[in-house]
Order: sequence, then C-alpha cells, then structure tokens
Amino acid sequence: MKYILLFSAMTFLSTAFGQKTSTQKKAQKIIDKAIKKHGGKKYKDAHFEYDFRKQHYTYHFDNGTFHYERYDKATDTKDILSNDGLTRYRAGKLMKLSAKEIKTYSASVNSVHYFAFIPYFLNDEAVYKEYIEAVTIKGEPYHKIKVTFSEEGGGQDHDDIYVYWIHQKSHTLDYLAYSFHVNGGGVRFRSAYNRRTVGGITFQDYVNYLHDKTTPVYELDRYFETKELQELSRIELKNIKKISK
Repeated sequence: MKYILLFSAMTFLSTAFGQKTSTQKKAQKIIDKAIKKHGGKKYKDAHFEYDFRKQHYTYHFDNGTFHYERYDKATDTKDILSNDGLTRYRAGKLMKLSAKEIKTYSASVNSVHYFAFIPYFLNDEAVYKEYIEAVTIKGEPYHKIKVTFSEEGGGQDHDDIYVYWIHQKSHTLDYLAYSFHVNGGGVRFRSAYNRRTVGGITFQDYVNYLHDKTTPVYELDRYFETKELQELSRIELKNIKKISK
C-alpha cells in the first residue's frame, strides 16, 4: 500500500508541474490514434441528431462551443445545454429549476452525448490518462487505458474511474468500463457493436453489462472473457443524421 501511495503521489506531482510520465505519454499517443480513427478533425465541427430511448437529441459542437438539446415528445419537454448552462422548456414555456435539478439534467444530457462521441472527449483538459497494460480479448490485442478526471472541469462525477480498451492494430475503441458512486455505486462494462460511419464520424452501439459492485473496474475484461458478466441493457443510437449548423 505504501508503494502504491508513493507512486500515486509522484504521478500527481509530475502532472501538476506539466511533466507527463511514460505511462501517460503512451496512453496519450494511443488515444490520439483512436480519435483519428473514429473521426479526427470531423469532431471539431460536428452537427448531428439522433434518437436514444424514445428521446430526440441534437448535438452542435464547434471548436469548444456547444449546444446540446434533448426533446421528450411524451412530456413535451426540451432541455438545452450550452456553454451558458442549462434551460428547460415544457410545452414551450421556460421552467424555473432548482440548482439540484439543473445539475441533474445537465449531467444526464451531457452523458448521452459524451458516450455517443467517445473517444473525442478523452482529450479534454480535465482528463488524466494512464497506460495500464496490453491484454488479449477474444484473441485480439488491446491497449488498456485508465481515465480519471480532475475535480475542476470534470463534472459532478469527477471521481468515477473509466477504463478503455483500444485495439492495437485497428485503433478502434471496442470496449469500455467504469465505476461510479451515485445510487449506491457499481461497475459497468460495455462491448461495442453495430459500428457505422455518418458524416465522417464513427458511431457504435454497446451491450451494457454489470457485475458485483465490489469488482475492481480494471478486471472486468477478464470476467467478460469468462462470460461471467450479466447483460443489463443495450445502448443504441438510432436515426443518426448529420445536420447543418
């Protein structure tokens, strides 16, 4: 434990002073290749719409300026999240929201777009990346990357831990996992499928698995290999379209 704490402290200090460790540099190169593979420069000026779980999403991103929308037809509710914050309309009328509601709705809108356009956001300033190890999943070679977030700019779930598996040859993001603390906490593992390219950007759906919440998130690939994960849901984006600004 002492050695782990010492290593963590050294990593933090080197990062704080702008000096990346070898594992951080290696992770950065791998993530850069994955971003290039999945869309590259197309991400910087991206405008799309799609459906997810009976709600319609609109995504406008232009070099850091963003405007996200979520519309729920059943309740005639529209959430708009931008650099200026979040607003909610119901039946066309602006709703007054509490600070807690703004935080909750902002996180839920952002999370859907975040996963839809992964791996692009892995180069945000609040993201810390480290190379863990090389592994094999279903006979294919992968890089295993750990991702954590700084408290400032990392969102309300900044203490969550993510792991990404990037194919060593194709540079595709084929698997991801994360641990979370809200609602009692837990871990999830996602396996990508139905990969397709729209407007120069790669989109993919995921089978979403769960396991005992005490399982270390770094070990979920092993349980996936031995078929010990339980399918929880499917993360499917439908009717994806590139739209004008």
